[in-house]
Amino acid sequence: MVHENLNLLIELLGTVAFAMSGSFAAMQKRLDPFGVLIIAFITSVGGGTVRDVLLDVPVFWMRDLVMCSVIFITCIVSMVFKSVERKFKVTLFLFDSFGLGLFTIVGIQKGLSADLHPLICLTLGTITGCFGGIIRDILLNRIPLIFRTEIYATACIVGGSVFLLLINYSRLSYTLVQISTILLIVAIRTLAVKYHWQMPKFYDSAESSEM
Repeated sequence: MVHENLNLLIELLGTVAFAMSGSFAAMQKRLDPFGVLIIAFITSVGGGTVRDVLLDVPVFWMRDLVMCSVIFITCIVSMVFKSVERKFKVTLFLFDSFGLGLFTIVGIQKGLSADLHPLICLTLGTITGCFGGIIRDILLNRIPLIFRTEIYATACIVGGSVFLLLINYSRLSYTLVQISTILLIVAIRTLAVKYHWQMPKFYDSAESSEM
């Protein structure tokens, strides 16, 4: 029961984080309130929808209006919060990082519940964490973060791998493993941006400018 409540809390927090992330990204592009709501919704449910379709299970937000209500309320709060928060870039980064960590663990747990191979669970976690942001960025006419040199999906893979190792080979409580690996993903994203960690490039700057 405790694990179920914690899992629900993680999913709710991830939904709030990505709804905020989508809202601030949309407001950066000066979309109207309806546009902000649409982007917030897609950012929140995009990854989970792809995951559930792959698992051939009912899509999570179509079974429970609580998630839709949470997204709507979060979107309204973000638009009100916008009047006092001007650092869109920092706010967007923070919520996006926490959403990434939270939803990665949610996706892995869904795979484990379906008795899938750990590598497939890790893939589902990465999809759950990243695909909402991918769809958001495409709709906002931006190159998705996952396709740039920034450390993004790699953070999901590293954090998710640590999660799988700890639940199988450590004596730490499940709750502690969940929290620590979520924070690990957030930390990797934060440190990567702060210290400009990047994935290897296979072309030089001259080739990039020509494109």
